[in-house]
Amino acid sequence: MALSSPIRIALMVAFFGILAFILGVIAENKKPASGTPIEGKDVIICKFPSDPTIPMGSMSIVAFVVAAIIGHVAIFYPYSGKSVPRGALFQSTSLSVFFVVAELVSALAFAMLLWATVTEVLHRNNNIHHNMDYQCPTAKTGLFGGAAFLALDASLFWLVCQMLALNARADYLDEDDNKGEYGQVYATDVDGSKV
Repeated sequence: MALSSPIRIALMVAFFGILAFILGVIAENKKPASGTPIEGKDVIICKFPSDPTIPMGSMSIVAFVVAAIIGHVAIFYPYSGKSVPRGALFQSTSLSVFFVVAELVSALAFAMLLWATVTEVLHRNNNIHHNMDYQCPTAKTGLFGGAAFLALDASLFWLVCQMLALNARADYLDEDDNKGEYGQVYATDVDGSKV
């Protein structure tokens, strides 16, 4: 059974969002609490253990950016070759609200993933310090984990936006509803004994 375009796009958003989440959680769990300060002549040299924090954080950023891009595609993609003007899509208040929330959560998730990864890279690269009391910290605990959850949340918001966009498209194109006709049901039409 072949998957339709909306389902394929939704699966891609979900896959990359979950991948960003998993990689971010692994980066958080593998991150050492701190490095080892080694005293030199008037300097402290920080030695950090080998761990996959930076590669996992970087791959999490890439996976999340791909999920966000596909999330945008999910809203504006011309399914079945029929495009809908943006103004018609955003006449739906629900879609407008969820789109703004998805954008904000995506920006926050991206910023936190980037902040944690760059902070970790800076701690590793700038490892010589003239302060003899320096403790060799790593990125703040919880940044990768919090960013991973925000990446997952943003992906879920993009999926909701896709569903709302599909509803707005159906309303604009006046497409038939494959669930049947809706109408008024009278009490005499329903056999109460089968309840």
